[in-house]
Amino acid sequence: MTLTANSFKRRLGLFLIIGLGLLCVATVSLCMGSIHFTLPEVFKAILGSDSMPPVHRQIILDFRLPQILTALLAGAALGTAGLLMQTVFRNPLADPFVLGVNSGASLGVAIVLLAIGPVGLSLTDGLGNSGQMILILASSGGAALTLFVVLLLSRRVDIMSVLIIGLMISYTIGALVSILMFFSMAERLQSFINWSFGDYGNVSWVQMRFFAPAIVGSIALTLLFIKPLDALLLGERYAESIGTRAKQVRFFVLLGASVLAGTVTGFCGPIGFLGIAAPHLSRYLFQSSQHHILIPASILIGALLSVSADFLARGPGLDFVLPLNAITALVGAPVIIMALVKQRKLKRLF
Repeated sequence: MTLTANSFKRRLGLFLIIGLGLLCVATVSLCMGSIHFTLPEVFKAILGSDSMPPVHRQIILDFRLPQILTALLAGAALGTAGLLMQTVFRNPLADPFVLGVNSGASLGVAIVLLAIGPVGLSLTDGLGNSGQMILILASSGGAALTLFVVLLLSRRVDIMSVLIIGLMISYTIGALVSILMFFSMAERLQSFINWSFGDYGNVSWVQMRFFAPAIVGSIALTLLFIKPLDALLLGERYAESIGTRAKQVRFFVLLGASVLAGTVTGFCGPIGFLGIAAPHLSRYLFQSSQHHILIPASILIGALLSVSADFLARGPGLDFVLPLNAITALVGAPVIIMALVKQRKLKRLF
């Protein structure tokens, strides 16, 4: 009883610490950048005070605030998607990027952007509201189709071969995207290249009306399958023996993961490493395999890593922005290595 109470207090404390850390990083990110603002100035801008210069108010409300919210939602989405795929495939290396889901989403976006999309340096400026739905459908459809192929082939091979299949599909899709890029106009090519670096700054408040509901709705769908996900950890046969409809659960879970990964990829570009790092760090910190703990933990940790990477990418005090994918790799790779090395099984190898 005491152990359970201590474990509960420890986990509650971790949730509070991570939540406060996320709040602090988001606040600092809101205040610092090419132009620095004090916290009172930020509050004045949010409250609509006339004492703030219009340009400064626009920087805070129309640029930094939606960008931080986008980073938060994207990190939560990728952390959740990575956890879902690791559970379904029972493989610690499974995530949207490794299994080719991000590549499939990239192909959908490439078709929209390079073939029928607007000319310009911004991915979504010329698409309009209907274009946003096309973008989400294209990226999510590409992600779902890729995942379906991997899942179909996984029935005939062992689970480790699934990762190799995912990588091969990624290379194949990468070749198709390269062909599209070769025949594309220079302006559209530049737009796609900028998108491939990853950027949370492309989502405006208008686009947020499509971005946020897709992510929040998919995460809410995931929460309905907490107990079946716990059962799937022990294998599909065991899950079915206790009354879980494993195939149906797997379908809806992977559908939610595809929408999460596809939506983030469509609006922000192919963001790597967060989908692996957040679940691993969640398991290591909370010492649990139960999804009622891991899902909110992956949401918070994914959001924290994402907002931190975005803050570092924008280079506070500098006039340039680093590629977001480079920062997520620098942040995510050490987290994955640390989480794996700390496990007891790997300790014995060293």
